[in-house]
Amino acid sequence: MRKAFLVSSALLLAAFVLQFIFAAVGGFTKPAGDGAYALHSVNGMAVIPALTLLTALSAALARAPGRLVALAILPIGLVVVQALIAMLANSFTDATGASTPLGLTVGGLHALNGIIAVHVVVGVLRGAKRVASDTPVAVREGAPA
Repeated sequence: MRKAFLVSSALLLAAFVLQFIFAAVGGFTKPAGDGAYALHSVNGMAVIPALTLLTALSAALARAPGRLVALAILPIGLVVVQALIAMLANSFTDATGASTPLGLTVGGLHALNGIIAVHVVVGVLRGAKRVASDTPVAVREGAPA
């Protein structure tokens, strides 16, 4: 399970890297229609939560320290915050539906929260590397593994 924890946390980090790429794809799509952020939405609302659950489960089964298991589940909460920030930012439009300075400022928090999520996942991956490289207690004590 230690190897599964390491692999799932690496895949989770890759999904977050792709999330930034998909956001850029949406931002640079011309003309920008409703589908411009489709990859960003699917990855953020389906792939990242699924990988987060898999990572947290594999951390628990690998008997990682409780703090690391909690850190592994944290991206789910950050995804919920992401969705709330996006909805709030979209609610601050003018009468014509155009963005307002307040909406754009709140939208900037979406990017900041994404950066925080990446840092959390990097911490999880580092922890998974430590867990994967630890020798089981039974082997250290000379007992059969």
